[in-house]
Amino acid sequence: MSTGKEKDPGGLHHMGLHQTGLRSTPVLDEETPFKTMMASFDEAARRIGLDDQQYKLLRKSDREIAVTVPVMMDDGSLRLLDGYRIQHNAGLGPFLGPLRIDGTLKIDELRALAAWMTWKCALLGIPFGGAAGGVVVDRQTLSASELERVVRRWTASMLGDIGPDRDVLAPEFADDADLMAWALDTMAGHTDGAANSAVTGKPREMGGSACHEDAVANGLRVILRVAASHFGLGPKGGLSVVIQGAGVVGGNLARILHAEGHRVVGLSDVHTALYNPKGLDIPMLLKWRDENGRLPNQETGGTTVVPEGDFLKLPCDVLAPCAIPMAIHSRNAEDIQARMIVEGAHGPVSPRADAILDRRGIPVVPDILANGGGVVVSYFEWIQNRTGYAWIEDVVAGRLRRYMREAWDATRAVQLEYDCSLRSATHILAVRRVAEAESSRGVYA
Repeated sequence: MSTGKEKDPGGLHHMGLHQTGLRSTPVLDEETPFKTMMASFDEAARRIGLDDQQYKLLRKSDREIAVTVPVMMDDGSLRLLDGYRIQHNAGLGPFLGPLRIDGTLKIDELRALAAWMTWKCALLGIPFGGAAGGVVVDRQTLSASELERVVRRWTASMLGDIGPDRDVLAPEFADDADLMAWALDTMAGHTDGAANSAVTGKPREMGGSACHEDAVANGLRVILRVAASHFGLGPKGGLSVVIQGAGVVGGNLARILHAEGHRVVGLSDVHTALYNPKGLDIPMLLKWRDENGRLPNQETGGTTVVPEGDFLKLPCDVLAPCAIPMAIHSRNAEDIQARMIVEGAHGPVSPRADAILDRRGIPVVPDILANGGGVVVSYFEWIQNRTGYAWIEDVVAGRLRRYMREAWDATRAVQLEYDCSLRSATHILAVRRVAEAESSRGVYA
């Protein structure tokens, strides 16, 4: 089956100066984001009986775009950077996905992220397909002006492939509003029509949506609440929670849960992992991090510094890995002491670890459901920009809760239908919805 998708020889669409193709990726092992994504897709395809043509169609990206991004550095030198955009599937609507600036970026990571975006949108009932873009450069080594030039040149190179009805940009992180503003301004300067709805995650004064900054964390809160109730993690005295990551996702989740009366007993960033069985002073820790750029590396008032390798093994009701892919893998899954895991990052649990946790009876609420709040609010922002009408915060928050709860209910229905894990159910539901859309579209010759 095909839908008239544009596929260039070798999977590349040549633009600009770049002619050497995508960077090679090392042979996959069990602990890669792409392998994790494909394992979930393959199981879903098998369970719903996806025919061979549909399987081949959904397995590959619609288009893979490679460009050279020439950037003039502050010292007057010229750097030629590799830039990409992976557009996975447009069966449900235009593409939607982030722009990642990362010096270690691999093409398989973008393929995995784009596919996750497709399944996430389908699961959450959002009429978009998934995309992901990136530029291979360490953003920490760039000045603010250099980073701006990188984003603007990448955007200019992609003008024929992105736009409000084709491919909508979203932030990689909720604090990337500046990057989205630069992308919007670049697009506006090169197009005749309004470009606002081509970019989400913008500053509020440029048409950004209310609730964007903590959308992922608020979505996680909704799913954590219903999942905890479903799995019998009682509310008495509040839940004990360990959160890996203290940034926009993990830090906001810690703040929200602490304010609701839960005990955040563990919190970590790239520098420090802290633990207090009676509960951490979250407002103080987040204030310190805002002022110093990191969590404090000191033991006070019952709080201890935990070795990095032991942090995820701390006893708790809920473990929320909100930082990096493959944080829980086959080498530490046997030592996890959480009663439930809620994935705040993309792919923080490897396929083998997932099987180990399932055998041990530790439920995992998968990423494409749990961390979908950011995608939902990006969709809301796109709608608001299209209509020229901004929703108030209570409206955005209320509709976010509704979308997350409806996705949970739909997932639970599929889980009961197929007698499977939550992860399997989310992917079965998502793949089934996209496959049905592709089948309805038919073949365009």
